[in-house]
Amino acid sequence: TLVAMGEVSKEIIKGNPDFFPTKPMDYGKFLVISLGTGSRKDEKRYNAKQSAKWGILGWLTSGGSTPLVDVFTQASGDMVDLHLSVVFEALHSDKYLRIQDDGLIGDVSSVDIATENNLNELVKIGEGLLKKKVSRVNLETGIFEPFKEETNEEALKRFAKLLSQERHRRHLRSPQGKAEAHKYEVKI
Repeated sequence: TLVAMGEVSKEIIKGNPDFFPTKPMDYGKFLVISLGTGSRKDEKRYNAKQSAKWGILGWLTSGGSTPLVDVFTQASGDMVDLHLSVVFEALHSDKYLRIQDDGLIGDVSSVDIATENNLNELVKIGEGLLKKKVSRVNLETGIFEPFKEETNEEALKRFAKLLSQERHRRHLRSPQGKAEAHKYEVKI
């Protein structure tokens, strides 16, 4: 998500006409939908007592997993979520939507199990996520909590409407849009 926002900012800096003239860091004008791949339910897989005994090799591989990679991967995603939640909350903007299930258990929590059964389960989870309330990171606890009465499905529809309106405005500003609008002007 941060990489995508950085790419948009670069295009704004370059003066790309496809982007509304604004300041590159004016995130209040951004509309961000961040779809997560889901994460394991907090199973407390690693604890300080265990990890204190690992040594170098234990951090690289332990119990059939890769603790060092797991920790950095999870921390990276969490930091992006936390950062964007802070930014959009500071801007008093509701144009950031993060949809993520952080309670996955078993095979559905793995990104490399593509069996028909697992994919069907993921579809069910996705459909359930649409019905859940929009969530944001609680800045005190770092945990996603329901944020408003709007469901993810309602928020996605609201975002789609905003995107459609923006597309319409851009079309009207384009040479083609101006020509089409001119064809339909009523002359009195």
